[in-house]
Amino acid sequence: MRIRLHGTPTETAAILTALAHVLTIQHISRPYPDRPPSAWHRIYIDAVPRDREEARQ
Repeated sequence: MRIRLHGTPTETAAILTALAHVLTIQHISRPYPDRPPSAWHRIYIDAVPRDREEARQ
């Protein structure tokens, strides 16, 4: 699946860390900045669900 994260660099980094506990991240795109004056950017990830046993560890 492809997921778009949209927020500040700090927010997207925190969400990437959290998602890595329940998804297998296969690819992370470069950050795409929003138009100024926005401080947000977009990151796209390709991921698949982890096995339930693997996610609990």
